[in-house]
Formats: sequence, structure tokens, C-alpha cells
Amino acid sequence: MRNASLWRALLGVENTVIEEIEFDEETEVVVAHVRPRRGGRGRCGTCGTRASWYDHGEGRRRWRSLDVGVMQVFLEADAPRVNCPVHGPTVRQVPWARHAAGHTLAFDQQVAWLATQCSKSAITELMRIAWRTVGAIITRVWSDTAAQHDLLAGLRRIGIDEISYKRNHKYLTVVVDHDTGRLVWVGVGREKATVRAFFDVLGPERCAQITHVSADGAAWIGEVVTERCPNAVRCADPFHVVKWATTALDEVRRQAWNAARSRTGQTPSTLQARRAAGKENYSTGPAKALKNSRFALWKNPENLTTRQAAKLTWIAKAEPTLHRAYLLKEALRLVFQLPHHEAVEALEHWISWARRSRIERFVKLQRTIVTYKAEILAAIEHGLSNGLIESVNTKIRLITRVAFGFRSPDALIALAMLNLGGHRPVLPGR
Repeated sequence: MRNASLWRALLGVENTVIEEIEFDEETEVVVAHVRPRRGGRGRCGTCGTRASWYDHGEGRRRWRSLDVGVMQVFLEADAPRVNCPVHGPTVRQVPWARHAAGHTLAFDQQVAWLATQCSKSAITELMRIAWRTVGAIITRVWSDTAAQHDLLAGLRRIGIDEISYKRNHKYLTVVVDHDTGRLVWVGVGREKATVRAFFDVLGPERCAQITHVSADGAAWIGEVVTERCPNAVRCADPFHVVKWATTALDEVRRQAWNAARSRTGQTPSTLQARRAAGKENYSTGPAKALKNSRFALWKNPENLTTRQAAKLTWIAKAEPTLHRAYLLKEALRLVFQLPHHEAVEALEHWISWARRSRIERFVKLQRTIVTYKAEILAAIEHGLSNGLIESVNTKIRLITRVAFGFRSPDALIALAMLNLGGHRPVLPGR
């Protein structure tokens, strides 16, 4: 009896009868012959409902358990089937492992903990399993964790964004709780159907409780938010708004660069000749100066180096149109640094200035700003941005590198949720 209690503790199993322990000399592993206690017999492995006997199934089978010392350990038991009223003939439930799993609960738990703490090579080497097996384990561990916790409870202010997880335009849609900083939901895809899937899970009652939604201005997000949460305040992410202006500025810079090349007689044939000669920089004169001005135009004034500040001074004298585009970009950035009552007036002035700027790209941008004016001012008033979501996305990018080799995005999502969902796995017995 003492030996049986000791082995139950070593194997980390409950409601289990230890029948015999043997050493398999052929495979050089320890095999524990076990069976469920009487009260745990006769339940469906899928739903746990009591069910009548059906047949012996495929005979005895083994489950990988945690190693004891340097030896691998397996649990071996009969795997009869029961006739579940819901799922039909199904292998009966066992107290030491999940249904259809080849590893014990303790083994799964330790692998899931290691996946949030260690590198890919460390996990596979320590646990002596393939990386795809790790993906299957963390998927089922997260499935059980999600079933035990209400991840969407108490949501009031959320942020929605997308992130690329694979080449060929493979995206995940990410939802983060602004109040707790938790990752609360991840879906495959970047389209209206994906966002609707989140609100379907949330339900109409909880959708009505959402007060603020921040996003990057994408129509596929905004239209669904308006449809499902009509009373929520929509906030445009300041970073993305300023990024629109930076992109517009870069287009104006390229136009000025092309114009400068034309003035210096750099035709396509001369550029081709310079490339054939192995010269890295194909521009000369003012065009060369403009080509190297990108970072001076992009950076905030307070972060400019002496050389970059001098470059801006030269642009102000030599390329006044480009300099006005730079001032428009900076003025839009400064709008987000003002109190709300001042930002309202400043944004109106910016729209008027951009409309009269005669810079085609910024005239087009001001139309976009007018479209999202209410969302921009709401972001300033409520102090919301997608900065928290971008932080989560950065961590997901790192997780994506770790998860390379998983068969499906489900394992990647499970690993991201285990790391960032607020319910990290713990080591067995701790």
C-alpha cells in the first residue's frame, strides 16, 4: 500500500489504482499498470457523461508520463468504449489524461509551462518530444484553461488590431483589454467576418457594455464596431494617424527627388550606366541631398542630430514645397499633444491649411482626416491609443518566431494566449 501511494505521488495521478510497476527491458522504460477507481469508470471521454458499456475497444494503450530520474515512464491501462447518449461509442474517460491525448495531465502541464518560459530546442530536448507535439499539447491545455475562465468578463474598453504571422498575407486579428492589458481574443484572418466572430462570442448583452474601442482606422474594423457596438466611443490610434502624414511626406519627398534628377539631366539611360559602373548612389547634386534626407524628415525635431537639423535648413531654402509638407506632418503630430479643447481648434486649422496647401498628397490626406475627425478627437479626449496593442503585437511577433513549425495557427494562438491572456500555466504540483 505504501508503494502504491508513493507511485501515485511520483506519477502525479489521482483517483487511480496502481496495479503493478514493471521495467520494460525491450524499450528501457518504466511502465505503470493502472486503472481508474470504481467511481471514475463508465464515463464518456469527450463530455464526461455516465454511459453504458459498449466494447473492449482496441485493447490496452499507453500514456507518456513525466520522467522519473533519467527514465521515461508510461501509464498502461485498458481503453474500453462506452455508449455515450450524445457522442455514441467513445473511449471511456480516464482521470490521468485528456481524451484522445497520448500524454498525462501532468506531462501536458509541464510542457505548457516550459513553452511560456523556454526556447524551442530546450523544450524538445528536455521532454524528448517533437515540436509539433508541443503545439498539440499547448492547444489542448489552452482549450481547458479557456473553458475554466471567462476571458471576456468585464470588458469595457478594448483595442482591435491585426498582425501578420506568416508570409502570403496570413493575418491574426487581436483584441486587447485596455483596463487590464490582457490579450482576450485572437482570430485567424483580417476581415469583417473575423471581427464579427469576436462580437458573436462576446454576445449582444456584453457588446452593449463596451464603452470605448480603439483601432487604426481600418474600415473592416470600424464598420463592424458601428454595427455591433453603436453606443461605443470609437478612437483612432494617434500613431497610425501620424503615420498617414509620414507616408504622405515620403511621397512628396520622392516627387521632389525625381524632379531634382530631371533638372540635373539624370535620364534613365544615365542612371543605367551608373548602375553598370557599380556606383551605389545613382543620384548627384540636389537629388543626392534629397535622397539622404529621409530620416531628417521622419524624426521628431527634438531628436534631430546637428547634421539632420542642417539638412532641414537646406530643404527649407531649396525645396519649399517639401518643407511645407514636413511642417504639415509636424503640425498634425502636435495636435495629439494638446488638451482636448485646444486640439479641436488646432485640428480645424490643420485641415484648412492642408486643404489650401496645393500639395496633392496632403489635400487627399485632409479628406481622410475629416472622415476620421470624430475618432481622432475622441482618442485625444479619452487618452486612448493602440500603444498597448502594439506592445502585445511585438510580443506576439516574438512568439511567432518561437512557434515556427507548428502545423496550424491554432497552436500559435494557444501559445500567445497562454503567455498574454492572464492565465499562465503552472508547474504540476506547485
